[in-house]
Amino acid sequence: MANRIMLNETSYHGAGAIKEIATEAKARAFKKAFVCSDPDLIKFGVTKKVTDILDENGLAYEVYSDIKANPTIENVQHGVEAFKKAEADYIVAIGGGSSMDTSKAIGIIIANPEFEDVRSLEGVAPTTKPCVPIIAVPTTAGTAAEVTINYVITDVERKRKFVCVDPHDMPVIAVVDPDMMSSMPKGLTASTGMDALTHAIEGYTTKAAWEMTDMFHIKAIEIIGKSLRSAVANEKEGREGMALGQYIAGMGFSNVGLGIAHSMAHTLGAVYDTPHGVACAMMLPIVMEYNADCTGEKYREIARALGIKGVDDMSVEEYRKAAVDAVQKLSVDVGIPTKLEALKEEDLQFLAESAHADACAPGNPKDASVEDLKELFRKLM
Repeated sequence: MANRIMLNETSYHGAGAIKEIATEAKARAFKKAFVCSDPDLIKFGVTKKVTDILDENGLAYEVYSDIKANPTIENVQHGVEAFKKAEADYIVAIGGGSSMDTSKAIGIIIANPEFEDVRSLEGVAPTTKPCVPIIAVPTTAGTAAEVTINYVITDVERKRKFVCVDPHDMPVIAVVDPDMMSSMPKGLTASTGMDALTHAIEGYTTKAAWEMTDMFHIKAIEIIGKSLRSAVANEKEGREGMALGQYIAGMGFSNVGLGIAHSMAHTLGAVYDTPHGVACAMMLPIVMEYNADCTGEKYREIARALGIKGVDDMSVEEYRKAAVDAVQKLSVDVGIPTKLEALKEEDLQFLAESAHADACAPGNPKDASVEDLKELFRKLM
């Protein structure tokens, strides 16, 4: 079977990279940008860093900000109408996963209007046209949504998040500028960084993993492991490391999938509105422990990448424990909670069934039953 790799047409990396947005917009003869960004980023002047560049270059745009964390079907549908009214021809997505995912869904529906109900995009939807061109500018060092073919939308009515996987939604340009991430508060830096580590570890151990994606994931684990604490302390080197590490993780997992840490995190987000990065961070060590006996020698390499010494002299059990312990320690060091107070026993069946049905679940190296997932959720109580 052939292995497919999909990446951006073009990506820019490093401080000041946002200046290239104007270069690309002009080179592609774009007429008007639909700037998708969430209200907080607008309020704190982060979005303005990009719109100032558009203004300086005489590039027309309209701002859309009806976007919330764990974006909803309604956020997407309102955005589709706003895009049509704006008469824009490209999207500039500025933000974390929420802005990016909303932008992808809007762009897909504009090009493929038969999916305007949004729900029909779940899983691998049979769209036939590439979405509206997207220039993606991440403001969090975690989701890697700027280089993935995935997006996640919340169905408020049914209390679930659904994953959409569509090669047609890949942003044409990613602009990964660490200066755009410098205003992230400490807690968000920690949670999105742990989301990035979850991407790297789940992508590395997923059933579809292969040599090229292993290369991306191991390097991402190494960079994130040595950068996240520094990034949370708002140090320049740590911020730059996380900007790169999370993008490299995205280059991998977007092409091979994830596992149950993500399927369970999606469910926690849908039911309790738990921030995605926090949910991933809490689930990751629990899921790693559960998956350990189906991962061959991969935990040895995870432990090595996280700076654990002497892994070649350890037994299988020892290096697997060392890998899980290193992830747990990093999570605690950056202030991620280990328990979820909102979790209720009476919700466990619904949570487990939703996680089992999630598009990320089949990629897990170990097939998890609904009962298995209930027990894993219970460890957060």
